[in-house]
Amino acid sequence: MHSALEQMTQKYPELSECLPAINETFERLKDCYQEGGKVMLCGNGGSASDCEHIVGELMKGFLQKRPVNDSFRQKLIEQYPEDGSYLSEHLQGGLPAISLVSHTSLMTAFSNDVAPDMVFAQQVFGYGAKADAVVGISTSGNSKNVLQALKVAKAMGITTIGLTGKDGGALKEVCDTAIVVPWNETPDIQERHLPIYHALCIMLEEAFFQS
Repeated sequence: MHSALEQMTQKYPELSECLPAINETFERLKDCYQEGGKVMLCGNGGSASDCEHIVGELMKGFLQKRPVNDSFRQKLIEQYPEDGSYLSEHLQGGLPAISLVSHTSLMTAFSNDVAPDMVFAQQVFGYGAKADAVVGISTSGNSKNVLQALKVAKAMGITTIGLTGKDGGALKEVCDTAIVVPWNETPDIQERHLPIYHALCIMLEEAFFQS
């Protein structure tokens, strides 16, 4: 078992039952990145904050330094002698991820002009490509706007991943993989989502940026 998962289950032993789904989620996300895809994330309230948090761990160094490769470093220095070293030293390797909750103008316009429950689905339709993955976070598993996004993703042949609680709700049925934490109250579910996605981010970082 990966050390990040060992630490997680030591603190939250009940999450051991989620390990198969967590490992499958890791493999699907790794495949996404190996195929040149990106990860899109959506959720509401605290789950929207989790989307932003996950993007922050994927798009920059988390536990690894992720320096740019030598060839790109040299290219920057050659093209920009005054700034090339600074640019190369302050860039970090990223795993492409987009938080669909962040685009305020688009979301409010689409909610007002078209349909509020389709704000994430529209972005999936506009951004999505087959190599991508969409992660929907919903503590109940029944958030309509998240479900709509996952349905559109699935129809486009995009990998669908859910992070939820309780009985998984409707989300479980539209996901290729769903991590369902065994709690019923929203704060308890959200508290367990964090160590799960931290472990996933650590595992992905090590897979692509092992120093």
